Amino acid sequence: MTSNTPGAGSPPGRATTFDEFLEKLGSMNTPAGVEKGLTMTLQPTDIVVAPFGKSGTTWLQQIAHTLRTRGDMDFDDISRVVPWIETSTDLGLDLDAQQKAEPRVFKSHLDAHRIPAGGRYIIACRDPRDAAYSMFKFMEGWFLEPGAISLDDFVRQIFIASGQAPGSTNGDYWTHLKSWWVRRDDPDVLFMAYEHMKEDLPGTIRAVAEFMEIALDDELMAIAAEHASLQFMQEHKDRFDDKLMRERSVAVAGIPSNSESSKVRVGQVGESRQRLGAEVSLALDELWRARITEELGFVDYASMIATLRTA
Repeated sequence: MTSNTPGAGSPPGRATTFDEFLEKLGSMNTPAGVEKGLTMTLQPTDIVVAPFGKSGTTWLQQIAHTLRTRGDMDFDDISRVVPWIETSTDLGLDLDAQQKAEPRVFKSHLDAHRIPAGGRYIIACRDPRDAAYSMFKFMEGWFLEPGAISLDDFVRQIFIASGQAPGSTNGDYWTHLKSWWVRRDDPDVLFMAYEHMKEDLPGTIRAVAEFMEIALDDELMAIAAEHASLQFMQEHKDRFDDKLMRERSVAVAGIPSNSESSKVRVGQVGESRQRLGAEVSLALDELWRARITEELGFVDYASMIATLRTA
């Protein structure tokens, strides 16, 4: 979903149809820019935060950056200090540059088999229903005109028909999950569940700090717990609202400059079950059985992440 001619043929304003939606998203990244990211060289100490979209990525970026800087908030966009591998070149960021602190930390949504090799990877999985619902809420009001496309149609056409997050440069939800699941016990991978992160933020911080080889004293723990809290991130949501991508969406996709792109939501576990229609929920269940159960044996998402508790 990339274009050599950003915004070509796409009228100004938010999308009101699926085709227009995909066209606007496709204008955001150039093939050359994506390729530069895919072929970057990671250092052995580099950390890549690489969940599937809407599965705790921004939250983990903030935790990792807070831990390595002891609470730096002197940035206008979290993805300026924790660059997104697939988009940074098109945003004018140098992926090879030194960062504010060590270790270097990057963001990605790439599958395990496509992500640049040589670094260390933090992954969080999330219930596909909640990820799909969160994706819809994120896109509505930014790339999508509110009310133009229903939640069920969005999930059916974007998340189920292709299985792929809109604008994605990598594979679908199921491929991403399987590719990282089989690597969950590798020493260069920290694999977590979004739901467990919500239940135990201090435990999440400890796990990330240990993986990043950062000494976690009481003061740093307190800073990280505050800076990764929902209240703190909502109070500073302008740092987490995709400022760089929002500015690019105005320039290349004709998106209104006042569009909403905030990533900091309550993110309640299971909220999607009250929002999605029965037909769409059943379709997601069928996809789970076809893509996950048949290969990995887990009858549902809950049974999969339950094994992380006993690993």
